[in-house]
Amino acid sequence: MATDTLNTGRNIQRDAEANSVMDRKKYIGMNVLRTEDPVFLTGRAKYTDDIHLTGMLHCAFLRSPHPHAKITGIDKSPALAIDGVVAVITEQDLEPVLGPFSTTLMRDEVATVQRPILDSTTARWVGQPIAMVIADSRYLAEDGVDALEVDWEPLDPIMDAEKALEQGSPLVREDMESNNFAHIEFQRGDVEGAFKRAHRVFRKRFHHGRFMAAPLEARAVIADWDTATDDLTVWTSSQIPNLIRTYTAGPLGIAESKMRIISDSVGGGFGMKAHVFDEEALVPAASKLVGKPVKWIEDRYENLAASSHAKEMVMYLDVAVDENNKFLAFKGHYIGVSGAYPAHPWTSLIDPLPAAGLLPSIYDIEAVHTVCDAPMTNRCPIGAYRGVGWTPGHVARETFIDDIARELGVDPVELRLQNAIPDEPFTTVTGMKYDGGSYSASIRKVMEMIDYEGLRRKQADLRKEGRYLGIGFSPYVEPTAWGSEVAKANGFPAEFFDAASVTIEPDGSVTVTTGCHNHGQAHYTTLAQVAADTLGVPFESIRVIENDSSRAVYGTGTYASRTAVIAGGAIMRAGSEVRDKIVRLAAHAMEVSPEDVELADGSFSVKGVPDKTMTMQQVGMLAYYGGAARLEGEEPALTATRSYDPPETYSNGTIVALVEVDAATGKVDLQHISCCEDCGTMLNPMVVDGQMAGAISHGIGGSMYEDLTYDENGQFLAGSLMDYLYPSTTEVPDMDISHIETPSVVTEGGIKGMGESGNIAAGAACLNAIADAISCFGTVEITKTPIGPNEVRELIRNAGNGGA
Repeated sequence: MATDTLNTGRNIQRDAEANSVMDRKKYIGMNVLRTEDPVFLTGRAKYTDDIHLTGMLHCAFLRSPHPHAKITGIDKSPALAIDGVVAVITEQDLEPVLGPFSTTLMRDEVATVQRPILDSTTARWVGQPIAMVIADSRYLAEDGVDALEVDWEPLDPIMDAEKALEQGSPLVREDMESNNFAHIEFQRGDVEGAFKRAHRVFRKRFHHGRFMAAPLEARAVIADWDTATDDLTVWTSSQIPNLIRTYTAGPLGIAESKMRIISDSVGGGFGMKAHVFDEEALVPAASKLVGKPVKWIEDRYENLAASSHAKEMVMYLDVAVDENNKFLAFKGHYIGVSGAYPAHPWTSLIDPLPAAGLLPSIYDIEAVHTVCDAPMTNRCPIGAYRGVGWTPGHVARETFIDDIARELGVDPVELRLQNAIPDEPFTTVTGMKYDGGSYSASIRKVMEMIDYEGLRRKQADLRKEGRYLGIGFSPYVEPTAWGSEVAKANGFPAEFFDAASVTIEPDGSVTVTTGCHNHGQAHYTTLAQVAADTLGVPFESIRVIENDSSRAVYGTGTYASRTAVIAGGAIMRAGSEVRDKIVRLAAHAMEVSPEDVELADGSFSVKGVPDKTMTMQQVGMLAYYGGAARLEGEEPALTATRSYDPPETYSNGTIVALVEVDAATGKVDLQHISCCEDCGTMLNPMVVDGQMAGAISHGIGGSMYEDLTYDENGQFLAGSLMDYLYPSTTEVPDMDISHIETPSVVTEGGIKGMGESGNIAAGAACLNAIADAISCFGTVEITKTPIGPNEVRELIRNAGNGGA
């Protein structure tokens, strides 16, 4: 990967006379080394499990072994008889201290699901929490769980989402009128007219598999409810500390001002930890009941079976094509294979709605019709995971386009270029407002990177030797910067923003806080780069603080590729206010006009008078303690807080996979990944490369390895990392990552978000490469994920041309 031009923080150019942040940028765009890494490399990082409080008790959950069952009795006495077991808590015990969760989306088509946060009477999925045991140690709490005597009455589970939609299907939730959480239709343009005049119409059913984030650090919660002050402190491994506070304060009956949420070091989130989980309300409630701090650390089985799953969807796509191979219209029916209830607060529409909204992707079509259904089943709830529904929707569409190209007898890359939108700003038929990109240019750039024509010749030569090389293209668009506009464009009618505060301390150092959350994305580095250029101060003088609701400004956290745009934009706005103030103060002190003051590297000087200077510390002391020497009317503190809710912005790019398939065994050798990404103004290219590499690895896992399987009786079959296979360094190939920078025309600094596109697009690239490799055996159509050697052999056998 590209790591040229490393910068440890030394400025490389003068910026004093520039008026805007982007004109005077010195750190933005540089490969500044990550300032947060030493704490991890020296073992000084503090995760939730590292917290130890005086008198702290430990929690273990009784979880359902049944996918669907009535619970007619729980005998607590054997557990309570164990020395060291302090309490057994069921739904009834929580009634005085914890209300229900109510989950919905503000749309008429969406039902509201209200439920107890601990349901001790009906189990609806394997892994559902039924009761809590509180003890002096985790070992004793687990012993207490094992000692509980539970009367189960198993019921038939509902596992098939399409059957769950059928009229008269048994109900997953008896308190609902149907299994379908939502039915949403959207149409724009003359869809039926386009299909009637089409030269060819194609149809595909695709089942995208169920996989998950699988972070190295599983979930973890510690709660300390102070019975003297009624203050509550919660440590939780979360991406959204402030939203945890907002969404649990009501059910817990406490004012947000009395809650402090700390999410210090977090060992991976990837969207899974952007939920408000039941345990994040249950552990605080338990602390209030027992009057002591309570700790719960999720084990790997709980994480796999009972956190949140993602991306399983059945999709039906139709494409109308004219006689010149031009796409006319798309239809898409997205059936989310949801769990037993909608994950809080995003709901089980987190996959179907974004998939439907991005159906056109880079293609210029005249009409579209989409349908979204989200039927509940007796499975673990579906939640957010890097690339949300864009991933399964993208995989279905892009494999379909390769199918169509083979059927039409045209090159799949040329078919995409023929139907691509222009690289200028463009409004899609679904109403998304793309802010300009490199939709065709990124495809052409990757063609050059891999020598596409040369690879095609090599493929033909190798086939003569009985070797099967495959090339798979996957151009993408990634909605980013989850603010109000992009949320609504994706079907979620709610308001989103974030905030930042910028403060110059009396000694001239700078403190920046945001409401986002740093769990590996290098915020402490990249946001400091933004602040340094905004203020005109050295990078080393800036400290960024997040992850603690009592130390940083309120915000909604980090997910959906939003921080660089939203927090970066808020810092630019707040920092600009502070910069204007310090320039006025320095000008007053040096008895010149503010227009004559130059500020660079934290030093003030006067144009044409090189000996007349002030340091940032001198201006800081003047502001805070200057009294009458301070400019009249100026308040002392050098601080500003601003919020930012950006317009829609979209990154784009292209990923290409190169594979060789062993036709005898079905083994796929993923040899190389090449990609070109375009996220507008890059804050730190080295960090962008790291985000791309990680996300691409996720996409490889989802398309070729990872599968959260259930059997037909609803039993969960992937409860350990021996059963749930995610790729390691031996399965992830070398990557070439290149960039095109098309600055956004609508955001502060031209910044677009990024970080999810690898998961969105890499899977389709791999699958297209596999299909391309074995297409010489006959008709090949990939209709599911993940694809392993058995499935590859089945595709060859079914191709009907020598694959016996």
